[in-house]
Amino acid sequence: MFDLVELYTHWQAGRGQRELAASLGIDRKTIRKYVAPAVAAGIEPGVSPPLSAQQWAERAAEWFPGLHDRGARAVTWPLIDPHGDRIKGWLDESVTVATIAQRLRDDHGVDVSESSVRRWVATHFADEAARGKVTVPRPPVSPGSEAQIDYGKLGMWFDPASGRRVSVQAFVMVLSCSRMPFLQPVISMDQTSWCASHVAAFEFFGGVPARLVIDNLRTGVDKPDLYDPKLNRTYAELAVHYATLIDPARVRKPKDKPRVERQMQYVRDSFWRGREFTTLAQMQAEAIRWCNDVAGLRHSRALDGGQPLRVFEAIERDALSPLPRAPFVLSVWSTGKVGLDTHIKIGKALYSVPWRLIGQTLHARTSGDIVQIFRDQHVVATHVRRLSGRATNMEHYPPETVAFHLQGPTWCRKIAAEVGPAAELVIGDLLSPNAIHHLRAAQGILRLREKYGLDRLEAACARAIEVGDPSYRTVKGILAAGTETEDPFAGTGTADISAIPAFLRGPDQFSSN
Repeated sequence: MFDLVELYTHWQAGRGQRELAASLGIDRKTIRKYVAPAVAAGIEPGVSPPLSAQQWAERAAEWFPGLHDRGARAVTWPLIDPHGDRIKGWLDESVTVATIAQRLRDDHGVDVSESSVRRWVATHFADEAARGKVTVPRPPVSPGSEAQIDYGKLGMWFDPASGRRVSVQAFVMVLSCSRMPFLQPVISMDQTSWCASHVAAFEFFGGVPARLVIDNLRTGVDKPDLYDPKLNRTYAELAVHYATLIDPARVRKPKDKPRVERQMQYVRDSFWRGREFTTLAQMQAEAIRWCNDVAGLRHSRALDGGQPLRVFEAIERDALSPLPRAPFVLSVWSTGKVGLDTHIKIGKALYSVPWRLIGQTLHARTSGDIVQIFRDQHVVATHVRRLSGRATNMEHYPPETVAFHLQGPTWCRKIAAEVGPAAELVIGDLLSPNAIHHLRAAQGILRLREKYGLDRLEAACARAIEVGDPSYRTVKGILAAGTETEDPFAGTGTADISAIPAFLRGPDQFSSN
């Protein structure tokens, strides 16, 4: 805050407003504001008798009672002085000046304004106030050691392919040593576009920087942290493939990557504004030309007038790590929860996993035509990628829930042949008219072997054929009664099957009532 007494003294001495503004560092409108009461009081510079500093101070207090000039400071600062040690302790604990003024008023009864406390702190703790404003020049970056990356919006563009206006973003990678930029306009900032732009940048430079400084955007960093950031798994795979280090900048700290931040406005002005593009491919091709012929050949103050492209060719191109022999295969990681149908949704399709994982959240990696589903670090299911619909592996279900689907007619005939000729005949008769309608009955008969054994089941099937009722209920009833080895014609004196009634307990078991 400037001193009004000094302003009035120089003004009355005849110094003009332009001269006062230059010497005192204040705007001429402000000068006119504060000298207006003096002019209204009839004081004329160079004509009226000069006033003393005390007289000017009294008049300033009368004209601007709320202004804290030196006279006001003489009143308020002595109230703050006894709390100097307390204020220093608060400052050491990073308490803001606004909070300090509030605590002085509320807790200690010091009737001062926040602006008075702020000026008092700036005067008595000038070193502490200046300490936080100090900027340290960044040391020179060795060739090939670092690249800085950022997204920046270029503007709106009519996309002929979709027939609508879209937002165009600029993916920019700048080599910190040579300041050589790579630019790729994109209309999507998803994981695929992010990684594809990296691959294009490495191919453009013909190598890979040792370290990549990026923003904390979700396509690169899942969980920002100064000391242990958690990278997106797809992006981490890219870093491993190209043997480079990902070093995310701090959140909301653009000065951590100033070399690419400074380029954004230049990219908008030089490449984008006032130009027309017909297709996205033409726009990206034009961006490559712009990097080489315009941005690469500009004279950069950071290089003492040197040209980024020439510096890159001279010292940085050979310092980059060579590109891997194998191309990078882009994978997309996603997460999903396993439903009661043992399927997890990946994209627009559903994929089955073992039934024991129902209710769990799993990670899925989609790469090319293959979808791998992980629990922790282990693959629990692998499927061919589908655009929609279901991909189901029956082995992922409990055996008892998929018996109908797995134990089809062919399976039933095969197992019946293993049981014996009578069982084979019974199963063949059941499945011959309509295999699907009688499939469960055939499965039920064959499942009886698990309880009664193959021999008894074969005998029960033979007995059922003899009595003329080879059905599931008859075979099960024979086995339950243990009558599979009895002669159904014993004591009848006839071998006519049609004379045998279609029940198992005999007529003597029923009353005449």
